[in-house]
Amino acid sequence: MGAANETAQNIELAVDMRNISKVYPNGIAANQNVNFSVRKGEIHALIGENGAGKSTLVKMLFGMEQATEGEIFINGKEVQLTSPAQAIEHGIGMVHQHLMLVPSLTVAENMVLGMPPKKGIAIDYQAAVRMTTEIAERYHFNIDAEKRVMDIPVGMKQKIEILKALLRGAEILILDEPTAVLTSNETVELFQQLRHLRDNGFTIIFISHRLNEIKELTDRMTIMRGGRFMGVHDTAGISEQEISRLMVGRDVLLELEKDQANPQELVLSVENVSYTNEWNKLMLDNVSFDVRAGEIVGIAGVEGNGQKELVDILFGLRNAHTGEVKVNNESILGKSQRVIREMGVSLIPEDRMLYGIAATGSITDNILADRYGNKEYNAGPFFKTKKIQKDTEQLIKEYRIVARNQSQQVDMLSGGNIQKVVVAREFSSCPNLIIADQPTRGIDVGATEFIRKRLLDLSREGAAVLLVSADLSEVMEMSDRLLIFYGGEIVASFDQTSTLTDEVMGEYMLGLRRQDKKELEEDAYV
Repeated sequence: MGAANETAQNIELAVDMRNISKVYPNGIAANQNVNFSVRKGEIHALIGENGAGKSTLVKMLFGMEQATEGEIFINGKEVQLTSPAQAIEHGIGMVHQHLMLVPSLTVAENMVLGMPPKKGIAIDYQAAVRMTTEIAERYHFNIDAEKRVMDIPVGMKQKIEILKALLRGAEILILDEPTAVLTSNETVELFQQLRHLRDNGFTIIFISHRLNEIKELTDRMTIMRGGRFMGVHDTAGISEQEISRLMVGRDVLLELEKDQANPQELVLSVENVSYTNEWNKLMLDNVSFDVRAGEIVGIAGVEGNGQKELVDILFGLRNAHTGEVKVNNESILGKSQRVIREMGVSLIPEDRMLYGIAATGSITDNILADRYGNKEYNAGPFFKTKKIQKDTEQLIKEYRIVARNQSQQVDMLSGGNIQKVVVAREFSSCPNLIIADQPTRGIDVGATEFIRKRLLDLSREGAAVLLVSADLSEVMEMSDRLLIFYGGEIVASFDQTSTLTDEVMGEYMLGLRRQDKKELEEDAYV
C-alpha cells in the first residue's frame, strides 16, 4: 500500500496497533511483530487458535498488559495504555468472557459500580436506576434496572456488561466470546444490537471460535497463528474451511462423523433429585434420567437452569436435598470426590481454571494428580520418577499438548492446551462415566475437533457420557439422546437430534414450549 493510501486509511482507523511484540520474562513470545488495525464503525473479528496471541493483544489494547515493542494509535493519536482506566479514558471498553457482575446486586447497582451517583454521602439508587434505564433505551436494550442479577437470564447479563462499557463512554468495544453461553435466539438478538451500535458509529472487536457467527456478523477479520499476524480478510470473501486452515495450518473436520450408538448396561441413574440453593431458589425440581454405557446423553439449556447444580451433585461438590444418584447401582450421594473417582467417574469441569487445574503446578502434577497415590507411581515414601516422566510425556504427545516441557507451569499454557491437560487426565483414567461440562468452551477449532472425536471414541468403546453444553451445534451433533433443562426441570427429551433446529431448541430452552409427561416418558430410559 502506498504512503498516500496509508495516510488516507489512517484517518478512518479507530485502532491501529503497529509492530506489536510481547515477550514475557520467562522468554515466551506471545506476540511477534503483529499489526492489527480496525476501521471506525465496523465489526472486526480477531480469530486464531488458543495460544495464537489474541488475548494478549487485546489485553494490551485494554491496558491490562504492556507491549515489549510497538506502537498503539487510537483514532490516529499515539497512546500509552498502562491500565484499564487509561483505556476507558480513550473510549475503549472490554466485555470479558467470564462476566463480572455481582449476583446479589440489582442491574442498576452493577451498572454504576465504581462510579455511583451520590445524594449527600449516600448512594442515590433512584439516580442509578434512571441512568441505567436511559442508556438501555438509547441503545434499544430491553432490561429491567431493578431486577437482581441472579434472577435474570445469561443473555441479559451479557447486555448489562455491554451497557456498563457504554455508560463509561466506550466507543470501541472488545467482546471476548460473547455468545459462549447464549441460546440461538439470544445470539440473534445480540447480533441485532451489535449491528445497531455499528450503524451508529461504534467500533466492535469480536473474538470468537464460532466461525459461523463470524461469517454472519463481522465485516472483516484478522487471523493470527502462533503469535503472528496471518493477514486481514473481508469476511464475505473467505469460507469457514479456509479460515480454519489459516488458523490451524491444516484442514479441520468441521462436522463430526458419528455412528449409531449401541447402549448397553445402566451406568448412571438419577432419580427425583431436587436442590434449593443458598438464596432459597429451587434449582433442580424432581429431575430423573439415566445414562447407559456406549451412549452420549446431552443436556442443553440456558445457563442458570440447574445444569451446574446437577453436575456438582454428580461429582460430590453439593448434596442433593431429595432424590438418589447411583453409579453402577451404587449410591454416590454423600461420598467424597476421591471415592467417586474410584467408582470410575471422571469430570471435565465447566471452569477449568477454578476446578480443573492447580494453576501454579506443573503439567506433570496436573495431568497425573488423580493417580499419584497409585502403586504404579508411588513406592512407599518415594515416587517412581521415571515412570511419572514417561507417562506424562506419552500423554502430552497423545493429546497434542503444546508446551516447552512437562515441568512448565500449567497456567502459562494457552486456554486450549490447559483444557487438553484436563482432558488428558480425565480420559486416561479408564472411566466408565464421563461428565463433560462445556468441554470445548472458549477453545479453537483444532482443539475442539480433537476433544469431540476423543469423547465420541470413548463412548463407542463403552464409556457412558453425560455432555452438558451451551453450544447447540455441539450438543445436537454429539448427543445420542438429548435432554433440555428449563427452570430446573427436564422440559423436553429427544432420542433423535438430526431433525431438531436451533429455533425449536431455543423455544424449549427459553420456556416457550415443553413436552407433556407422556412425550417425556416415551423417550427410552427417561
